[in-house]
Amino acid sequence: MKLYKRRFSTGIIVGALVLITSGSCTKSFEGINVNPNTPGAAPGNNLLAYSIAYYGEFVYDSWGDMNEPECFGGHLGKIQYIDESRNVFRASVMENIWTYHYRVLNNLQSTITDAVAGNKVNQQAVALTFKAFVAQIATDTWGAIPYSDALKGNGGVITPKYDEQKAIYASLLADLKTANDLFAKNSPDALGDGDFLFGGDLSLWRKFCNSVRLRVAIRLSKIEPATAKSNIEEIAGDPVKYPIMTDNSDNAFLNWPGGKPYNEPWSSDRYDNNRDDHAVSDVLVNTLTQLGDPRLPVYAKPASDGKYRGVGIGIPDNEKLPSISLYSRIGATFRDNRQGFTPYMRVAEVKFILAEAAANGWNVGVSAQQAYEDGIDASLAENKVSSEGYKTSAAVKWTGDVKQIYLQKWIALFKDGHEAWAETRRTDVPLLAAAKGSPYPGHTRTSFHLPYPNSETTANGANSGPYIGLVKDNFWGKQMYWDTRTGVN
Repeated sequence: MKLYKRRFSTGIIVGALVLITSGSCTKSFEGINVNPNTPGAAPGNNLLAYSIAYYGEFVYDSWGDMNEPECFGGHLGKIQYIDESRNVFRASVMENIWTYHYRVLNNLQSTITDAVAGNKVNQQAVALTFKAFVAQIATDTWGAIPYSDALKGNGGVITPKYDEQKAIYASLLADLKTANDLFAKNSPDALGDGDFLFGGDLSLWRKFCNSVRLRVAIRLSKIEPATAKSNIEEIAGDPVKYPIMTDNSDNAFLNWPGGKPYNEPWSSDRYDNNRDDHAVSDVLVNTLTQLGDPRLPVYAKPASDGKYRGVGIGIPDNEKLPSISLYSRIGATFRDNRQGFTPYMRVAEVKFILAEAAANGWNVGVSAQQAYEDGIDASLAENKVSSEGYKTSAAVKWTGDVKQIYLQKWIALFKDGHEAWAETRRTDVPLLAAAKGSPYPGHTRTSFHLPYPNSETTANGANSGPYIGLVKDNFWGKQMYWDTRTGVN
């Protein structure tokens, strides 16, 4: 298959921003009396472009991904300004991350409204897909959040009720199935310049849609196994009706054009912000070393002494090495390329979802071993390393233990901290202890969620209060709905 290089143009982003943030000034009262915060005048493809690029820029950058999700998910640690990985958060950052999610969700809802009004079936399907993708990350970041009421700001709902994760997940599964049905209509409407993710290729969007539905379903596998099984078997049982990602050319990667301000976000942290705060974690380096994994030199650079050495996640100052040069920095592929990528979803993840489903005894048309090995092959190919001897090595060879699937999936998710963090909370693989340098003693696992922003207390206290009341030490307390681990705190 052709490997698409999908990059976006800066012009449409600027246009979308202008349309979204600007009001009109006319000589008539009617023109003056227009709500400048309502993006109804923006074309749907501009709103879509804005949403896809904005989410990658602000939710997958150093603040939205590297500092907390990637550290809490075990891939990275901090070597300077270590606070975030120690559970010392900045209130303004929590406000921003919350705002970024809802800004994108509201713009996607406007995209859907525009699509329905104009009978743009494909635009509606794409916006529904990306909305579900974003909403899952949002609820997996905080737990219960405003959802069913939250996208009605233009309709007068300014204090939206909170929805439980169980209800949100049911809505996500339904929306993704609806989106697939819309794609199946083969509508002639084109996405235009607004599709930065797949360059207007609707077949790739449809695969992404059904693959995200697999992601949503597998997250429920330990709490609602019947729901997870029925959704996954439905998709796997009819690949014509429900196509999914099958190889790396299907990867949902947002490819950045490069050039400030459109450098890939991790590289922007290095080149534009001149930061050097992160290293690969000791958990990841030690795991790859023990497995003899060929991805180690891709994920990490040798330290100044030539050795691969990870940093402890959230370590206290007295455990830091005498020089930060002794820690392995992030590999060049993921950190040094201004025209790099933001991974929204990979085919390797899809293979591991099928492997876990098969290991559960579900009918997905492939054995657990085959899907497990396919996932490894896909990740190794993505990282351009040889698979020779790796799958048959004693440490990697399939033994029937589902924890092997969990571990290889976690490895393959590098640079997708949101998904890695969610999966470690679901599976406890690898087992991630609370940060030693955290100001909150007594916790046995890494963070369960991010803190709710202060604005939810001041502006929506009646609805947020019961849920904020379940929080302990900002990052712990109530677990995710799908987190069935016991004896953790």
